[in-house]
Amino acid sequence: MRTLFERCAAGDVHKQRIVVCRRYPSAQGERVSEIRTFGTTTQELESLAEWLMEVGCTHFAMESTGVYWRPVFNVVESVCEVVLVNAYHVKVVPGRKTDVKDCEWLADLLEHGLLKSSFIPPQPFRELRELTRYRKTLIRERASEANRIQKVLETANIKLASVARDVLGASSRAMLKALIAGERDAGVLAELARGTLRNKREQLGSALSGRFSEHHGFLIGQILSHVEELDRHIAECDARIEACLRPFVAELTLTRTITGVGERNGQVLLAEAGVNMARFPTASHLASWVGICPGNNESAGKHKSGRIRKGNVWCKAALVEAAWCAASRRDTYLGALFRRLSRRRGPKRAIVAVAHAIAVALWHVLSKKQPYRDLGPDHFDRIDRERLIRLHTHALRRLGVPVPIAA
Repeated sequence: MRTLFERCAAGDVHKQRIVVCRRYPSAQGERVSEIRTFGTTTQELESLAEWLMEVGCTHFAMESTGVYWRPVFNVVESVCEVVLVNAYHVKVVPGRKTDVKDCEWLADLLEHGLLKSSFIPPQPFRELRELTRYRKTLIRERASEANRIQKVLETANIKLASVARDVLGASSRAMLKALIAGERDAGVLAELARGTLRNKREQLGSALSGRFSEHHGFLIGQILSHVEELDRHIAECDARIEACLRPFVAELTLTRTITGVGERNGQVLLAEAGVNMARFPTASHLASWVGICPGNNESAGKHKSGRIRKGNVWCKAALVEAAWCAASRRDTYLGALFRRLSRRRGPKRAIVAVAHAIAVALWHVLSKKQPYRDLGPDHFDRIDRERLIRLHTHALRRLGVPVPIAA
């Protein structure tokens, strides 16, 4: 087999060490393979970089093992091209599983050009990814705290969530803080309602009559304090993300023209996929990388499970969230696509198809630098107009209504 990279190396990465195999031609023209183990501290990784430069390695391969590949990448990327590969694609031969065999196998595959590199975004987008993912974690934690408040209120016979839509809204927080302060009169608590919730003061009076004790007040106070702290952290993350995206305001604006894509979703999509679509030759490549396209599993002429694969779970979640928003619109192509598919395939498969359509639209919008143009809710009717005419004509005739069709 032809050697594609004459001077290359590969490493098997762990938390505290990395086993590296470097391959290069000797003075006699024979292939030399050397194996050495390094630590994962910065000093050890710098020694690894020097060891690679000794023989002029141009490519370095490693598996994407959790976050442990990141320190290695930060140091080695300055001396040679790093090829990050999916561990699922390069499993070592069964029965020969050791760190040394792993790095030798990777080096052999890299030498002959048999490894497919994973997408590693530039440094600004790697930082943006960490910010958007951390913000998502904070939002999930805040939702968990809101659920805890409802559970504590239920144990205290307080049915606030049955009347107020949001137990962390301005009115609900005022009532909760009054309960913590010792107020037990349901009428006084109901008067703290604001806005349209004041129309439900009578219902609030019944819902706030319970057995709220000092113990419940302590728990609710702790949870509210945590929620306020989370709100502050989320706001700080939002400000930091906006600052990082200032150079890409034009791309973010184009992304938001897609039906269903909001401010936060647009930020996540740019953070995960980047703004340079040249990394993905076609829109199908982007959808496949996200893991939002149907699986291809056929054997002996039979199509087996076509379920989607894991892909980029953060980008996929943002696309599905945008798809649910778009599906609720009655005046758009994406809404029509959802209704068309959900009737015969179910809402879950239909929403994946809508998310796939949004991924395709994202690729075209960022590649062509043009805003999204909706095809309209009657797109499917227009492309198959004759079939639709026949369908409704037959339905009217079955009802006994004569329908003449002009020639």
